[in-house]
Amino acid sequence: MEIIDAIILGIIQGLTEFLPVSSSGHLELGAAILGDSKLPEESMMFSVILHFATALATIVVFRKDIAEIFRGLFQFKWNEETKFSLKIVLSMIPAAVVGVFFNDQLEQFFGGKIVFVGCMLLLTALLLFLADKAKNTDKPVGFLEAVIVGIAQAIAILPGISRSGATISTSVLLGIDKAKAARFSFLMVVPLILGKIAKDLLDGGLAYNADSFGYLSAGFIAAFIAGYFACTWMIALVRRSKLTYFSIYCLIVGLIAIGAGMMR
Repeated sequence: MEIIDAIILGIIQGLTEFLPVSSSGHLELGAAILGDSKLPEESMMFSVILHFATALATIVVFRKDIAEIFRGLFQFKWNEETKFSLKIVLSMIPAAVVGVFFNDQLEQFFGGKIVFVGCMLLLTALLLFLADKAKNTDKPVGFLEAVIVGIAQAIAILPGISRSGATISTSVLLGIDKAKAARFSFLMVVPLILGKIAKDLLDGGLAYNADSFGYLSAGFIAAFIAGYFACTWMIALVRRSKLTYFSIYCLIVGLIAIGAGMMR
């Protein structure tokens, strides 16, 4: 992969991670457009690197919230910060189980399967459309809701299903306030991504060679910078904008992807 291609894909990741349009799906489509012919495990490596960059951007943007959570945790009391942390842990379990026990099967869906990505984008469009019809309330994220949202996040590991779209839509359909749903959605993925990277580093699951250092670094930097600025702006956009616009976008891109894939 050329460095300029990695930068383009990094920018795509940074922008789409915080919008309900599937960053992984766009990465796969972008790689197909750029003529990327890497093996699935190498594509997975690049995808994980870019997701780590946006996770780091999320940490920087939510640094005050995260610091407040840690301060509450170290009080060793059953306070709101402890409850929120437990909800985050509960939401991680489904995706962690899928990642640990079905990692090899998941890799088969990466690496240029653009028809599949297109179909999953259509599913994302449907979720966003349904969520847009749901009434907004002041309901917070409860423990049961955290588990259900976690299941949605596990399904969203598939390229083309938006993680933020699936988790926010599921939360809204459960009656949770959009602002609270967006905050929970963006914070719940950080420990999961860091855990996934730690696991892959320990078991050697990431394909890497010295020649890939340049484009991996370029992609990481581009994704972090784009993700940081996108997060500060996009979070507010997701909270106040109608999800229908994103639903229409996913519908159009999904249909184009399916059509392009069938013509290959």
